[in-house]
Amino acid sequence: MAGITMTDVGKIYPGGTRAIEGVDLEINDGEFVVLVGPSGCGKSTLLRMIAGLEDITEGQIVIGDTVVNDIPPKDRNIAMVFQNYALYPHMTVFDNMAFGLKLRKMPKEEISRRVEEAAKVLEITEYLQRKPKALSGGQRQRVAMGRAIVREPAAFLMDEPLSNLDAKLRVQMRSELGTLHARLKTTTVYVTHDQVEAMTMGDRVAVMRKGLLQQAATPRRLYDHPVNLFVAGFIGSPSMNFVYGKIEGEGDNLSVAFGDDRLAISRALLEAKPSLNDHLGEELVVGLRPETFEIKEAIQGHVDESRGIDIDVDLVEQLGSEAFLHFTKPMPPVVTPDIQELLADEGTDASSLGNESKLVARVNPDFAPRGPQNVRLIVDTSKLHFFTKDGAALY
Repeated sequence: MAGITMTDVGKIYPGGTRAIEGVDLEINDGEFVVLVGPSGCGKSTLLRMIAGLEDITEGQIVIGDTVVNDIPPKDRNIAMVFQNYALYPHMTVFDNMAFGLKLRKMPKEEISRRVEEAAKVLEITEYLQRKPKALSGGQRQRVAMGRAIVREPAAFLMDEPLSNLDAKLRVQMRSELGTLHARLKTTTVYVTHDQVEAMTMGDRVAVMRKGLLQQAATPRRLYDHPVNLFVAGFIGSPSMNFVYGKIEGEGDNLSVAFGDDRLAISRALLEAKPSLNDHLGEELVVGLRPETFEIKEAIQGHVDESRGIDIDVDLVEQLGSEAFLHFTKPMPPVVTPDIQELLADEGTDASSLGNESKLVARVNPDFAPRGPQNVRLIVDTSKLHFFTKDGAALY
C-alpha cells in the first residue's frame, strides 16, 4: 500500500484547453478519498492522470515514494475499476480475475490462491466458472472488483463504478465497498457525480469545479463548514436554501433580514462567525439547510418567536421518518455564477426561476401538514451560513 501526493498538478490539452489547474492533494496510506463534482469538472481526468492514462502537463504525482509522472500505467502498481466493468465476455469469472496475473507470468498456484481468496471476500466463489453474461449487474461489479483485488496493488482507482446499477443495488454496493475497504485498508481514490455516494463512502471528500479543487475535508466538515457558496450548494440533499439578506443591528444584538422576514442571530453563531460584524448593512447570501427549520408546534419547551417565519406550504413530501415542506418567498432568487453552475448541472435554467425564491424545509413528519396551508417555522439561527456575493464563506 502507499499514499498518493499531488503537487500543483495541471493538465492542458493540445490547443490550450485547460482541464486541471494547480491541484494540491495528499491522500494518506489506506485512506478512502472521493473526488466529486459536476459533469466536466475534471474529476475523471485527475483520476486518469494518477493512473497514467492521461499525461501530466504540470506539477508532480507521487505514489508511495516514487514520482510517477513519466512511469507507464502498468508499472505504477495501481488497479483501476471502470464504470463499464470491462470484463471479457468469452472468459469465465475465474479467467477474468486471473488475466492480469497470467500476463505477469505469476505461478498458477499463486494465481489460484489470490483468485479464490478474492472470490471468497466478494462472495462470488460459486460464480467462478460462469461467464459474465450469466451474471447480474451487481455480480459483474464484484468480478471487476475482484480483478483489481487480486493484483494486491498499492492503490485502487475507481471511476464511477456503481453508476450502471439500479438505485437499490447501488446502495447495497456502497455498503459492501465500505466494508471491503475497512478489511483491505488499501488506499482508494473514487470518482462519483453523486454527492450522497461521496458523503457516505469517503474518509475525505474532495470537491472539484472547472478543474480546480475547491475543498478537501471529512464529509461532516464539508457539510458544516463549506469554504464557499459552490461547495455549500453542491453538498447536501436536499441542497442548501439560499436567499439574499442583510445583517442589521450592533454588537451582540444582530439580526438577518431577507424579504419580509427578520431573524435574531443566536449568540452561538456570532461566536462562531465573528466577522459578521464587519458586514453590517451589506447584502450577503444567506444559506439555510432544510433541517434548519422546524414546525413551531413540534418544538418542546420555550419557543423563541424572534426566530420564526410564516410560510404558505406549496407541497408536502411525506417520507415516513421525515417530511419536506416546499414553499416560496416573494423575493428574487439567488443567481450568482456559483448557483448558476449548480442549477445548470441539475438541468435547470436560471432564467426560468422568476421573481420568487423556492425553499425546502425538513421537518418532524408528525407535525407536517397534509397539504398546502399556512405554517409557522422556527429557524435554528446558530446553523446559518453567510457568503459574500463572490461566493466566499464568512467566518
